Amino acid sequence: MSGSAGFSLPIQVVEAAGLTAWLAEDHSVPVVSLSWSWPGGAALDPAGQEGAARLAAALMTEGAGDLDANAFADALRDEAIGLDFGAGRDEFEGGFRALAPALPQAVRLARLAMTEPRFAEADIARLRARAIASARQMLEGPRGRGSRAFWAAAYPDHPAGRPSGGTEESLAGLTEAQLRAPLTRHLRRNGGLRIAASGAITAAQLTQLLPQLFGALPEAPAEALPPLPDFRDFGTQVVPVAAPQSSVIFGQPGIAPRDPDWEAAQVMLRILAGGGFTARLTRSIREQRGLTYGIGAGLDSFYGQAVLVGSCATANARVSELLSVLREEWARMAANGPTSEEMDEAIAYLTGSQPLQFTDSRRIAATLLAMQRNDRPLDWLTRRPERLAAITRDHAASLAKRLLQPEGLSITVAGQPEGI
Repeated sequence: MSGSAGFSLPIQVVEAAGLTAWLAEDHSVPVVSLSWSWPGGAALDPAGQEGAARLAAALMTEGAGDLDANAFADALRDEAIGLDFGAGRDEFEGGFRALAPALPQAVRLARLAMTEPRFAEADIARLRARAIASARQMLEGPRGRGSRAFWAAAYPDHPAGRPSGGTEESLAGLTEAQLRAPLTRHLRRNGGLRIAASGAITAAQLTQLLPQLFGALPEAPAEALPPLPDFRDFGTQVVPVAAPQSSVIFGQPGIAPRDPDWEAAQVMLRILAGGGFTARLTRSIREQRGLTYGIGAGLDSFYGQAVLVGSCATANARVSELLSVLREEWARMAANGPTSEEMDEAIAYLTGSQPLQFTDSRRIAATLLAMQRNDRPLDWLTRRPERLAAITRDHAASLAKRLLQPEGLSITVAGQPEGI
């Protein structure tokens, strides 16, 4: 993986016992990472039980089989194994990283966590208290209050608009049976299971590992996710929060990861709102006017779709000015697109920085999993530089005109803004 033009990540497809995994083999360091996921996550939490999937995932490593929470943690620590489970908005995930000699123990503990989690009463109480404290903390400042209000307004009456980590009320009411239910909904040998591996493991070793890790899980189809409705344009809303600054969250419908213009969108958005001081929003809002310390926006993908969403913070007295400049820059890009010089810089950056995404086995495994989720071909990464190079200024300008909606930006301001 040297040089942008010569970047490559050979991927093997490994099949065993009806299971399929993508493998990026690399023996330069004796570390193996495995990542896997099922569709669902918080999307399948029943109304009133928000946070059940995330709390259940956290409990899976709090003891399993004949190992209580302390013994399980000791077993992981003794072999330097990192094992975790999690639930996002539309995925339930698991994964581990281990030294190659500890791979059998990592497989044993991960299988035990998936098939015999203990869910001891004391562990439930401890992790529930931690989750409730986190939910409370989210609502203490403008940023958390604004984020919750933004998504609730964009997707009312849909799981995408609910806090995936739950609320104080929903978490407090969860019973052990309700916490075990997400495991029944997700942990299946088929049912949409995606698997990715990276590091010091051969295809032959992975072939033996797959049935050992997942073979004891039941066979059942995946539960269907509730269809994602269109993003609702809710205009501008203010969430009163007593604070010297306001948190601003802005967004609009995006394009799906499977859209042919996905990468052209990455280039155009790098120029408009990406990281670094060359982005238009940073120059006009931070550098020229000093309205914020940082501002950025990008495509947030879930449910097979994406929302173009960004955020920043500014003094209450300057919110109106910031929003005016934001809309002006949004409209200018929509009307005229990027310049040729901006295109050259953005494409060079995205091409040159690509290898930096693959500096360790865990990040590589996560990338392979995301590629499967988005139906990418095996050579997606290898051919990315040539696809980026083929994006013209006219193409990016046409996309900007199609995608950006300066009059349709939905904006949530949490704080005590003046003039709006």
